[in-house]
Amino acid sequence: MIERYSLPKMAGLWTEENKYRTWFQIELWACEALAKEGVVSPEDLAKIRASGGIDPARIAEIEAVVKHDVIAFLTVVSEKIGPASRFIHMGMTSSDIVDTGVAILLNQASGILLDDLEKLMEAVKEKAFRYKNTLMIGRSHGVHGEPVTFGFKMALWYEELKRNAARLKEARESIRAGKISGSMGTFAHIGPAVEAYVCEKAGLNADPISNQIIQRDRHAHFMTTLAVLAGSLEKFAVEIRHLQRTEVREAEEFFSEGQKGSSSMPHKRNPIGSENITGLARLIRGNAMASLENIALWHERDISHSSVERVIFPDTTILMDYLLNRFTRIIETLTVFPEKMKENLDLTRGTIYSQRILLELARKGEQRKEAYEIVQKLAMESWQNGVSFEGLLIKDTAILAYIGREELKACFDPAWYVRRMDEIFSRVFGL
Repeated sequence: MIERYSLPKMAGLWTEENKYRTWFQIELWACEALAKEGVVSPEDLAKIRASGGIDPARIAEIEAVVKHDVIAFLTVVSEKIGPASRFIHMGMTSSDIVDTGVAILLNQASGILLDDLEKLMEAVKEKAFRYKNTLMIGRSHGVHGEPVTFGFKMALWYEELKRNAARLKEARESIRAGKISGSMGTFAHIGPAVEAYVCEKAGLNADPISNQIIQRDRHAHFMTTLAVLAGSLEKFAVEIRHLQRTEVREAEEFFSEGQKGSSSMPHKRNPIGSENITGLARLIRGNAMASLENIALWHERDISHSSVERVIFPDTTILMDYLLNRFTRIIETLTVFPEKMKENLDLTRGTIYSQRILLELARKGEQRKEAYEIVQKLAMESWQNGVSFEGLLIKDTAILAYIGREELKACFDPAWYVRRMDEIFSRVFGL
């Protein structure tokens, strides 16, 4: 079920009514610019401004006949305005209002997504500091490595989200380009001053050069940026799914009163939110691929991109809005099990401290190759026989020739591995 938050606002951007309202605003701005040039009289401009110009039902009725949404829109606008409508769309082409309208909507959508992202980053930051010193095992290849902290994991995610925010801001700037340059983009029938006026009013930059359309590398940049962000959210969600596995159970999604995990097994508590994130990220990646396909069009343009964009722009921005809000809620309510993390630290009976023993031997004079072989042999014995790694080290004469018993004991302190956490957090959070 799609939850609360900003979703109604995001979905509202992409209604037919809002699209036509945006188109009419662009046409009105163009008429204002022409009025400044003396082409449109103040009286006609007042009539155009007062008309409203929007009747989605009537537009749909006409489009069913003419099979062209912009012509249907212009027809209805003309019906409502009367003779002054001759100045509407003067020197313009369909893509002038369609592409500029898309730029306005994507710019607004980006603002919502950046706000969403900021809220998620705050939630992740809070978890990072709360669990900054909460020890847990770090893993590589899914296998126990060396101690880290849960806050360290959250700080890692926060830094990645910072990069995503920077990319989204850059992509927003790339997509914030409008055009009012006519059929081939040469300003043959309308001057650049009109474009400059419209784009300033719309909060856009005038595209330095366009043909009939805004070039689709801009849109692909935006869509692939959202795909990367979705990939990051999927990465985080997959990690939560792993942490919630019964054999691990170091963290889990909040399980509310009355919630059910399985139709047949009453004991189940499943990471369904994170699984939703994983699945929906696939859709966003697919939409990004479609945007890449839209870059190459025939000559000045064809219309193959149009049908695609009617789906991928609203679907992707709405989906991303949902994903960011859904994952923020998962992070805010995440249940963390520090005791289980501590238990898992001891699961391999101390073999996770093997590198420190190896390096200590090297520091004391043993050659690295020989030191590695000695430590690995004892680590494998600990693994295979289920005995204490420290106990094996203390009995080994090759080890004791270099490292005393008290020094060995000190090597098994997990806090030693995270002693630079303050410095790491300073680098991430700028404290």
